[in-house]
Amino acid sequence: MIRPQIANVARGLPLLLDNDTVRRHLALDALLPAIEQALIELSAGRVLQPLRTVLELPDPGSLLFVKPALAGGALSTKLITQVPGNAARGLPTMIATLLLLDAQTGVPLAVMDATWLTELRTAAVSAVATRALRDREPKRLAILGSGALARSHALALTAVTPIRDIRVWSPTRANAERCAADIDGIACADAESAVREADIVVTVTNASTPVLMGRWLKPGALVHAVGAPRPGWRELDDEAMSNYVIADQRQAAETESGDVILSGAKVQCEIGEVLAGKVQVPEGVTVIFKALGQAVEDAVAARLVYASVIAGGI
Repeated sequence: MIRPQIANVARGLPLLLDNDTVRRHLALDALLPAIEQALIELSAGRVLQPLRTVLELPDPGSLLFVKPALAGGALSTKLITQVPGNAARGLPTMIATLLLLDAQTGVPLAVMDATWLTELRTAAVSAVATRALRDREPKRLAILGSGALARSHALALTAVTPIRDIRVWSPTRANAERCAADIDGIACADAESAVREADIVVTVTNASTPVLMGRWLKPGALVHAVGAPRPGWRELDDEAMSNYVIADQRQAAETESGDVILSGAKVQCEIGEVLAGKVQVPEGVTVIFKALGQAVEDAVAARLVYASVIAGGI
């Protein structure tokens, strides 16, 4: 089963990689430097990446995202469906599939389930930003949201900075308790009690109206605003967005992020500029890092998976 698949590559047939295989071949320690370099390249204009295409599907709240990118030798397109109604069907609400192609010939190299790839690379972006923006003193972490991204953020952030404790909030208390148990955290009854005195706050909810209020934030906190990927959706209120805003990609934030658009917030810089040493963030400011998930991140993660599979087998 293993070697015949790999032999197919020579005949121009793509590998078919399920989520378990991707998990085995995508390691956080290899992903972090790849993501950091990808973000630097993106801000430097050395990545070919249009804004994503978003198609609204008939079911309420259902969307299809199409995200292509070319970065170095990695050419990929990721398709993501977001279907809230899938929860009642016993299916994932988000399904991600990635096509990796040869950058020179366009020949398909692999089709992979991008569920874990998306979860880990999203958290890796937050981890890379945390490493650049904060010292390594023990931190209190608050996570608003209790899904897969909450769990992957706990994994990635604890890998780059000491975490004193983790507080979790979700609109559904049982979900918060399950997530807290999985990540050795504490479930909170409300978002405010989770956020108060937190050094790092992660918002990974399905909210379309604010769940994080600026008045709750500890001065000098770092907020990873990951959810609300549509122009009319928000997770953060105006007061939160009045702080120092960094984006993963300025055009995307100003075009696609309701947090930025509806608050009128000014994007001060891109995280790639900070990582490259081109921008120095003022000491002690409260930072909002708005990350919309850039296609280049998927491309470099997929390239790591593919290289690992070819080198070591499925």
